Amino acid sequence: MVRTDDEEKEQVIPTVCASHCGGSCVLKVHVRDGTITRIETDDGEEPQFRACLKGRAYRQRVYSPDRLRYPMRRAGERGEGKFERISWDQALDTVAGEIKRVRDTYGSQAILFRGGAGDITLLNNATPMNRLLCMAGGFTDRWGASSYEGGIFAEMATYGTIRTGSTSDNFIDSRLIIMWGWNPAETIQYTNTSWYLAQAKEHGTRIVSIDPRHTDSAAIFADEWIPLRPGTDAAMLIAMAYIIIKEDLQDQRFLDTYTVGFGRYKDYVLGIEDGIPKTPAWASEITEVPSTTIERVAREYATSRPAALVAGIAPGRSAYGEQYHRAAIVLTAMTGNIGIRGGGAAGRTWQSPRFGGFPFKVGQRMTVPPNPTEEKAPFRKNALPPYGPDGNSARIHSVKTTDAILKGKAGGYPSDYRLLYVVNTDFLNQRPDINATVRALKALEFIVVQEQVMSPMAKYADILLPGCTFLERNDITLGGATPFYGSMNKVIEPLYESKSHLQIATLLAERLGISDFNDKTEEEWLHQIMSGSDVSDYDRFKEKGIFKIKGPLPYIAFQKQIEDLAGNPFPTPSGKIEIFSQQLADMANPEIPPIPKWIQPWEGWRDSLAKKYPLQLVTTHFKRRAHTQFGTLPWLRELQPQAMLINSIDAQARGIGDKDKARVFNDRGELIIAAKVTERIRPGVVDIPQGAWYDPDEKGVDRGGSANVLIKAETSPGGAFCFNTALVEVRKV
Repeated sequence: MVRTDDEEKEQVIPTVCASHCGGSCVLKVHVRDGTITRIETDDGEEPQFRACLKGRAYRQRVYSPDRLRYPMRRAGERGEGKFERISWDQALDTVAGEIKRVRDTYGSQAILFRGGAGDITLLNNATPMNRLLCMAGGFTDRWGASSYEGGIFAEMATYGTIRTGSTSDNFIDSRLIIMWGWNPAETIQYTNTSWYLAQAKEHGTRIVSIDPRHTDSAAIFADEWIPLRPGTDAAMLIAMAYIIIKEDLQDQRFLDTYTVGFGRYKDYVLGIEDGIPKTPAWASEITEVPSTTIERVAREYATSRPAALVAGIAPGRSAYGEQYHRAAIVLTAMTGNIGIRGGGAAGRTWQSPRFGGFPFKVGQRMTVPPNPTEEKAPFRKNALPPYGPDGNSARIHSVKTTDAILKGKAGGYPSDYRLLYVVNTDFLNQRPDINATVRALKALEFIVVQEQVMSPMAKYADILLPGCTFLERNDITLGGATPFYGSMNKVIEPLYESKSHLQIATLLAERLGISDFNDKTEEEWLHQIMSGSDVSDYDRFKEKGIFKIKGPLPYIAFQKQIEDLAGNPFPTPSGKIEIFSQQLADMANPEIPPIPKWIQPWEGWRDSLAKKYPLQLVTTHFKRRAHTQFGTLPWLRELQPQAMLINSIDAQARGIGDKDKARVFNDRGELIIAAKVTERIRPGVVDIPQGAWYDPDEKGVDRGGSANVLIKAETSPGGAFCFNTALVEVRKV
């Protein structure tokens, strides 16, 4: 075939998208005269890591009218979004001057830094600014992973590690898969996970979905959908344990060999401890799942080995979400499904590829020195040793940042906070109780935001620093349902005056007088990182854009421990799976019990507040967004409008029809959103997908559909975020 002149001028550059959507996918970006013309995806050898609609639409994001083009200084009231253009020198001089002023006047603890995951990369992330602020005297850091802190707590208490994930090709060997609050068809959960679920289904694997919503994953994969009340998951898991114990279906050899504390849990489940047997009838009243269904699923799970109980992270994002995760882990131990092909450890489902399942090898990354503000602070009372620096009591749980700003020392916090630096996250939009956060942001003396677009958080900045997208710089990512290294190759030069995280931190370091902050170029860093990896030919890796790790696969979490416990003990104090945790017992906190327990959540259906606000709210992840990312792209907004899912029974009782505008409210705030009337959500529950951009009108009513105006800024006792614990009422507008 003869190529045209235009085709000869066009380059096709491979790269990898890792925009925190749960996946990492190959992109083939077509570039002509320095401009992206179109984006294709993987068409190479299997397994292909094919991009979803978000990656394929990334050209619209790069050229979005929302892009920040140059540094800006606030010219109006905070939140108005009025700014004036300034130079990089002016912006960086101002930021450095404010950091010095606050540090020297109030102390380093008065500086708050909030960095998020953003793109899942190994270099251009929040680390450079974290390192810089530590070297500049310190700051007040945060703790808590908003995606799955409840799962982390449960994993560390029970397994002694957060490395609990297996590769997704493991599902092909499962006889039964229970998708518990897990929706990989929409949230990816590593690229190709759905492909392996499809293969498992084709091989005859039975799949059950337990979820308040009939998700796309349930529709595509599941043989059965079991809708339960939000926040009651632990009760059903404990009742399943009751059936397994009463019918002597547990794998006692596994329990005796690999676990400690099963007897204590058994006493609780059977009611010996508290006089309340945790029967399916007991759980049915709590969950509204028929007791016969609970019994049947329990027997099926106990007798279908190997079986994978996939404990999704959504139920853990609730009040006492740690108990759900721990109860799920214990059930896998009771059935002997840990460390075997086709089984699963029931750890949190989506895990950072660097600190999750597969043990990737990488070289030395940019390091973060000790934070001077944390040097003498004791360990938190509710922290477990594997937390490391996150267990330092000088850190504030991310959800409590708003409260800390508003109350400071008078509220028992370590400092009165004056300056906030935000990188790689929309702190305003993605934290509970947005209206309270607005009040807090207006109370600060100075706010700097590094962003790519004029986001809700960006509007509250005093100085805005424009960041470039991953298509405008180089980086490395990790990922895949089966593991790979991805070269995030730069395909175009940074647009306008945007810069990378590494560039911004390096330039700011000069103004703060820190000469030893960075001695490497971007490319030198990436060479060093990959020098410790499985990739032997770096140039070939850059050319291909991807390096697939061939084997041995599937990788099975804890396989070494199960095959040789003496040589490979679990990293717990006992060296075994801790169903009873002495570490938790030593905390002496009845809300953090040493064995998994059912604890009635606040703002659940039994709460007295339910008389005023009778609907339970869940805030799920959306197919067309990755949190706030991609929120304004026209192609994606057209495909999937932001709407509230409401069951027809609840809608009819309120006179609400499909696509009607509805007012959703509680004591914390209110929003206006279109209703989607459906049978795909259980009665008594409404779903507002998280991540929509906060857009208040003149009365403070959100018109963007941002669910966090309704969520309580409270944490679960073990640190779990509670995005799925809220009561609301709905009225037709």
